[in-house]
Amino acid sequence: MSDDADAVGSEEVRHVAGLARVDLAEEDIDRFTEQFADILASFEALDEVPEVDREEDLANVMRPDETREGLAREETLENAPETEDGCFKGPRVS
Repeated sequence: MSDDADAVGSEEVRHVAGLARVDLAEEDIDRFTEQFADILASFEALDEVPEVDREEDLANVMRPDETREGLAREETLENAPETEDGCFKGPRVS
């Protein structure tokens, strides 16, 4: 467990679990409290990393977009489980 264990308490763990809609057993709360404290300590260690100068002249390393012929509508719909009027048909959302 890190020195900053009191930075994260069991109430915060319960709150985060509630927001995530995760039911935690009491024995899990202590374990997650320790793990959260360790994670926060890791982030605090990043504050100690010195800043470096970055290069001002950045180059785009991505390839340019290329236009290509797509599939015909019939080919596109061949494996669709269900179609309607030349389009994919999905389940109704209520």
